[in-house]
Amino acid sequence: MAENTATEATTRANPRKVREGLVTSTAMDKTAVVSVTERTRHPRYAKTVQRTSKLYVHDETNDLNVGDRVRIQETRPLSKLKRWRVVEVLERAR
Repeated sequence: MAENTATEATTRANPRKVREGLVTSTAMDKTAVVSVTERTRHPRYAKTVQRTSKLYVHDETNDLNVGDRVRIQETRPLSKLKRWRVVEVLERAR
């Protein structure tokens, strides 16, 4: 019985969203702005369209730099705009 509850805790009914993006700003303390580019097909013209969204990400250690490629995950609201946290840094800026 105890093993079953442990597996239920790790697999959520609706898993948290995970995105990859580019750090565009690190001016705030413990917060970074990440631009996430989404490619979708236009419904009428069937052309690929890029949509960019800015997400505010919690960066506890302030180790992100502008130009880093990061993987972020959705989390509970941490402030008025911050709803994401850094999972890992995929590539450091040169």
